[in-house]
Amino acid sequence: MTDKPSDETNDDSNNGTGANALWGGRFAGGASDIMQRINASIFFDRRLYRQDIAGSRAHCNMLVAQGILKAEDGHAILKGLDQVEAEITAGTFEYDAAKEDIHMHVEARLGELIGEAAGRLHTARSRNDQVALDFRLWLRDEIDALDPALKQLQTVLLDRAGEHADTVMPGFTHLQAAQPVTFGHHLMAYVEMLGRDRGRFTDCRGRLNESPLGAAALAGTSFPIDRQATAHALGFDRPAANSMDAVAARDFAMEYLAAAAILSVHLSRLAEELVIWASAQFNFISLGDGFTTGSSIMPQKRNPDAAELVRAKAGRVIGDLNALMVVMKGLPMTYSKDMQEDKEPVFEVADTLTLTVPAMTGMIGDLAVNVEVMEAAAGQGFATATDLADWLVRELGLPFRRAHHVTGSLVKLAEEKAVDLDGLSLADMQAVEGGITEAVFAVLGVRNSVASRTSHGGTAPSQVRAAIAAARSRL
Repeated sequence: MTDKPSDETNDDSNNGTGANALWGGRFAGGASDIMQRINASIFFDRRLYRQDIAGSRAHCNMLVAQGILKAEDGHAILKGLDQVEAEITAGTFEYDAAKEDIHMHVEARLGELIGEAAGRLHTARSRNDQVALDFRLWLRDEIDALDPALKQLQTVLLDRAGEHADTVMPGFTHLQAAQPVTFGHHLMAYVEMLGRDRGRFTDCRGRLNESPLGAAALAGTSFPIDRQATAHALGFDRPAANSMDAVAARDFAMEYLAAAAILSVHLSRLAEELVIWASAQFNFISLGDGFTTGSSIMPQKRNPDAAELVRAKAGRVIGDLNALMVVMKGLPMTYSKDMQEDKEPVFEVADTLTLTVPAMTGMIGDLAVNVEVMEAAAGQGFATATDLADWLVRELGLPFRRAHHVTGSLVKLAEEKAVDLDGLSLADMQAVEGGITEAVFAVLGVRNSVASRTSHGGTAPSQVRAAIAAARSRL
């Protein structure tokens, strides 16, 4: 979670009576208290410290290799960066709103540790390319950490689909019973969705994996730097081709948020189904103690709170995508302070996904399936009407529109008699369509219906098992 800024500052040199150390030559006075508070990002961007220090190490090594920085200064800088990182990791590092951001904090502490040499680290670099670098590195790490979690969710869905490749349930359109399917087939739909989600994050990672370091403020630098070297050292595919684009672009963050929003919609849809299925009215599944809560007043209640929260958090993720797009939509080239607002939406979304994906994985793995209830429900609502229409086409040679009309008439008759289609007598059916024979009853059972759907990607158990095997090979 993001940290809230303190009302206090420990830096007397920048409390309105002294100039900021970074631009004191131009500004004689310090910033007002409210300016410090609105300007500071350290209370959320400090989570970039590992990436900031990694970028500084790569930049330092390059400066030494290019003869821009003396080897002894480079050695001191690297040693000092090690100590700064150790302090932050240990939790002993002191943060101060007056120093604005993680970049200034690291540089200021480095100066305290090694003196004047610390000031040489910023040669041929700007905070503009520095923050763009840190953000790309951090987001790349988040995508890399998310993918195994998504794979685990797919794996759990595959396991449960395999258990229930033969379990019959109603398939719905408009939340009305449509045709019988298997529970395994239903779960496999989400495996496919999650596969596309993983692909979107992979694509996003590929596009963001260009190094902005060396773009400096916006125009590049006159120093003889080696951008290929720093890009390679930091695991990028290449340096960004245009220095202005390198510092101005945040489409990589928007693309991440877009992928996260689509993923969250998929998780929300599955969460909604868990909520519906776990209700007493459906009773298709039971959720265990680990992912439900009780009521403070109604002792019988088992509330699917984890699923409901997964469903709700999709709204926040979508909102974060919208927030960043609105921030960026009116900005001219290249960097504006507005772009400080780019990180909190991304941080919040990353934190959200670390909750929602494992929560869904846990719920799917933990739920119990009420097989008999599902199968009984699958036969309700004239779910085999399409099978009857298909039989009329296949066996009697009726045009499908004629078969559709005949089947609709038989459904109406069954409704009047308060029976399912297989409850009609052969005489009832022949009164509507004289060519119908006793063989029609073979297609009216839900298991027969499901078994007949053998087209590629269909719900027949044989197809479900084939789909599971194919998905496991892809994973």
